[in-house]
Amino acid sequence: MKIMVTLKRVVDYAVKIRVKSDKSGVETHNVKMSMNPFCEIALEEAVRIKEAGLASEVVAVSVGPQQCVDTLRTGLAMGADRGIHVEATGALYPLTIAKILKKLVELENPGLLILGKQVLLDKDKQEVTVDREVDGGLETLCLDLPAVITTDLRLNQPRYAALPNIIKAKSKVVKKFSPEDLKVEINSDLEILHVTEPPKRKAGVILSSVDELIDKLKNEARVI
Repeated sequence: MKIMVTLKRVVDYAVKIRVKSDKSGVETHNVKMSMNPFCEIALEEAVRIKEAGLASEVVAVSVGPQQCVDTLRTGLAMGADRGIHVEATGALYPLTIAKILKKLVELENPGLLILGKQVLLDKDKQEVTVDREVDGGLETLCLDLPAVITTDLRLNQPRYAALPNIIKAKSKVVKKFSPEDLKVEINSDLEILHVTEPPKRKAGVILSSVDELIDKLKNEARVI
């Protein structure tokens, strides 16, 4: 079975997000970029599934500018066997990404597409068992393969890409496509009007008694 994993290039989690002065989006110029932490977890899970003998190949996919190849190289160093880069420089919206992934799935025919909860594979039954959060707690689902699943932060701890693996990753294959190759138009009816930072949180206050807390919750916050 082949597993396909998406690797998104995003602003590094340790960097403070800043909105552009014209409020057209998030500032990315001269900002450190790295792999989305959820994608790291998804890739780690795919590699673990392969190491357990339940998959034969892990293919990493990234959509975006040329710099996405660096993200793919990191993924290859973490254990992916091949990389696919769909190079696109314009704004990419969810529907466009979905169409691109659909075309790649048709080309690669993976048994499992991991996008980025708890995963348990049954190779004989060709089933995958996953847990997802619902209002009442956790719900367990059993899905027939092929399937598309997502990950959360509690699934695993991604491995560190060691230097020898980073060097080896340079010899691994990164196949290139364009949206035109996949016959996907990147035009979208969506338009970003403006982006604003969230309002700053008010400073906390120290209350003298439980009665005062209840009074503020009832009369100021109006939550009880």
